[in-house]
Amino acid sequence: MTNHIHFLVTPKHADSISRATSVIGSRYAWYFNKSYQRTGTIWAGRHKHSLVQTDRYLLTCCRYIEMNPVGAGMVRKPEEHRWSSYRVNAWGAQSGLTPHDEYLDLGENSEDRCHAYRELFRYEIPNEDVHLIERASQYCQPIGDDSFKQQIEQRYGIKLGQATRGRPTKLKENG
Repeated sequence: MTNHIHFLVTPKHADSISRATSVIGSRYAWYFNKSYQRTGTIWAGRHKHSLVQTDRYLLTCCRYIEMNPVGAGMVRKPEEHRWSSYRVNAWGAQSGLTPHDEYLDLGENSEDRCHAYRELFRYEIPNEDVHLIERASQYCQPIGDDSFKQQIEQRYGIKLGQATRGRPTKLKENG
């Protein structure tokens, strides 16, 4: 995209994504600044991230990301976007990407998987899924159903949801 980048990745280690964004931020910043005779950081802020409920939303997130340039009017079809993985997933183009198990489950061989992946794009993403993905990514919330979110809350001992701005209100004491 012209003003942001989407990555849908499954890390091998807990700190893999942070390390990768750090390397991208430093090496790419050096290259970009040198190429365009500028200085400073490239990114406007920290990366935003969301856990994705794999079995329900991974392929929906793929569709959302790969249709983003189409929705923005940058290209007419997802395979026309230079930085899209659509050509790899839908047409079997070679890449260094490791396919996700959810993608591999689309078919028994590469041809079947590519065909099934292209079929996913015949239909629009339901509006409620688009809103869920956009809201979750904006606020770094999980992309998943209620049971998925409850599992995360229980596993990590946290409360998910948007917090209100400002200081928490003081509770009145009984007395």
